Amino acid sequence: MHTESTSDRGWRDTLHVIIFGTATPAGKAFDVALLLAIILSVLAVCLESVKSIKSQYGEVLLIVEWVFTGLFTIEYFLRLAAARRPLRYARSFFGIVDLLSILPTYISVLVPGAQSLIVIRVLRLVRVFRIFKLARFVGESEILVEALRASREKIVVFIVGVSTLTVVIGALMYLIEGDESGFTSIPQGIYWAIVTLTTVGYGSIEPVTTPGRMLASVIMILGYGIIAVPTGIVTSELTRARLGRRGSTPACTGCGERFHEPDAIYCRRCAHRLTQPGS
Repeated sequence: MHTESTSDRGWRDTLHVIIFGTATPAGKAFDVALLLAIILSVLAVCLESVKSIKSQYGEVLLIVEWVFTGLFTIEYFLRLAAARRPLRYARSFFGIVDLLSILPTYISVLVPGAQSLIVIRVLRLVRVFRIFKLARFVGESEILVEALRASREKIVVFIVGVSTLTVVIGALMYLIEGDESGFTSIPQGIYWAIVTLTTVGYGSIEPVTTPGRMLASVIMILGYGIIAVPTGIVTSELTRARLGRRGSTPACTGCGERFHEPDAIYCRRCAHRLTQPGS
């Protein structure tokens, strides 16, 4: 009984090294082959959505799709078998993505077209950072997340302000232009204001009166400034986050805020006096 347990643990450990590890040639080869299979499977799904290609090679692409799904299904259960904590793997980000990447093909049997959701497999390419030891990119992504989290309050205020502005502008354009110019309602005017402020300019409706064009000109110029605001906010927080990672800014003992200017004396959030390095 002890021999069987040792043997069972042996093949599981070997499988774990190959599937979850990248230090061995076998582990790296497995992950590289997996990435290639993911890319090819996503490419097959994309090609299937092109009507001319589907009409000519639809059956071949369907077979390819099921072959890849079968391989990924086997791989998913092998990961469950090799994982030291199968339930923990199943609940992890990669475990959920691995499961979701194989379900659409099976669901498509009952719901035609569901196989298009297979493109979620592209999320599995995130493993490239782990495979090729690109840990520094992971660190940079953490800094970006910290910056976005720190700037969320400013961004919310900015979005509320812009939303209010678009409502006012939309109402003004509705009053100035009216139905004759295509501004049939205030929501239609708001839509035009959003398209103009973001400099998208679909051109589906446009002002024709002189006052309307004057207001539109102001909005177009204002749009360039509005686009720059969130960029500046995030850039500022990115700088603070990077300084915080380097340890050059003191953490507030009052609220725990870590992102301050190097020469800051008081916390930017709670005004608590900061403990300067070396003091």
